Amino acid sequence: MAKPPKPTRTPTRRVADALHKRDDFDQPRQAAYLALVRTASDLGRELAELFRSHGLTLSSYNALRILRGHHPGGLPSQDIGPQLLDRGADVTRLVDRLVKQGWAERTRDPRDGRVVRVQITRKGQGLLRRLDEPVMAIHAEQFPGFSDAEIDRLLRLLEKAREPHLT
Repeated sequence: MAKPPKPTRTPTRRVADALHKRDDFDQPRQAAYLALVRTASDLGRELAELFRSHGLTLSSYNALRILRGHHPGGLPSQDIGPQLLDRGADVTRLVDRLVKQGWAERTRDPRDGRVVRVQITRKGQGLLRRLDEPVMAIHAEQFPGFSDAEIDRLLRLLEKAREPHLT
């Protein structure tokens, strides 16, 4: 006698199983959100370890990359926050840590003394140069088996998910 076919698990059930959740989700959007958070955490782990080994966090690395993109001259400190991946980061503390490590410096804007500009230092640039290749190698290994078309589709879907929240 043939065995009955195994019931297929739905995508939401697979997420629930991965999170060791006994019951299914109340709505698929909840499963999608949690799967996205879990995926970001899993994909970010190797980068976090790399950054930690250099005394950085993801936010401090991100801020240094932003400052490198605005070199020379830097940018006003209030312009850093909107460009960060983590928009909830405390920019003042973040810049304080970068300055303390010698990776960035603060200066007064010569045209408007009320404005504090933040600029990457040579030491900060050197750190980023040392990290450029390992970071790119990690990204090259992520999303194995994805075609360029699938990556493009993923990016479009993520953009669509962010659309109502873009500022």
